[in-house]
Amino acid sequence: MAIRNKSVGSRIFDLINILFFAAVIVACIMPVWHVVCASFSDASWVLNQTGIIWRISGFNVNGYKLVFQNNSIWTGFANTIFYVVTGTLLSMLLTVMGAYAFSRKDFLWSNPVMFGISFTMMFSGGMIPSYILVTQTLHMYDSRLAMIIPTAMNAFNLIIIRTAMQNVPASLEESAMLDGAGRFTILFKIVLPLIKATLATVMLYMVVGQWNSWFNALIYLRTRTKFPLQLILREILITATDTAKSSGNTIDSSSISGDLTLYKQLIKYCTIVVSTVPMFIFYPFIQKYFESGVMIGAIKG
Repeated sequence: MAIRNKSVGSRIFDLINILFFAAVIVACIMPVWHVVCASFSDASWVLNQTGIIWRISGFNVNGYKLVFQNNSIWTGFANTIFYVVTGTLLSMLLTVMGAYAFSRKDFLWSNPVMFGISFTMMFSGGMIPSYILVTQTLHMYDSRLAMIIPTAMNAFNLIIIRTAMQNVPASLEESAMLDGAGRFTILFKIVLPLIKATLATVMLYMVVGQWNSWFNALIYLRTRTKFPLQLILREILITATDTAKSSGNTIDSSSISGDLTLYKQLIKYCTIVVSTVPMFIFYPFIQKYFESGVMIGAIKG
């Protein structure tokens, strides 16, 4: 059957969609482009600029030299990688096992318990009870565990994976049980491979959440050697001084011409680029699973 030509209204709608999403793309790319251009430009030129920086002027990497001479940046990188890896692994393990239990029809009180878990997404105890729980009850004040344990379980991620597991045909599990497979075998060898798109999507949420986390570190950590990269970045952005000076470290500026104070603004941009590049590298490996994973985990067939 021949495909009918689109009506005028449909063409106008498509055009509006294209313009709208093009504007969204520009709005998302523009801040990134501004920061990247500024980070590779001359420090004095950047200092005198107002508004959006569209081009690189006086290409140099002096700001990056100063950033990587700062020991706090390297320590923050190491701490953040530790928090991301351990936090994501623990969260995935707990979320997958919990979602599998709640997705089984023979699990007693599954729906009431899930209602209680879902309730926490709308109402919580607040910051003060959480602070008392972590610092006084669990005794995790100034401990690396405070960056991992309190965020190990997320109700939203649990619901997504649970819904995806409910879409797995029950006949597969029944056949495996007849062959003598246990619950763990069914979970790790049958169920998880069938929902890998959803798992990849949830893992992306966890990694990005852990990588961008700074508030928990702000209220729970006091030792600078335990600070994540984002908290160090926050200090640089707020205080308008490099972290090396504030922490007593020294920066060797002998290879950099000009006054070191000119580079304060440039160091901000360079630090932002350094802290976001790992996520730009990580995302393309997960992107192909992202759309299908969200839809599979959000809609029960």
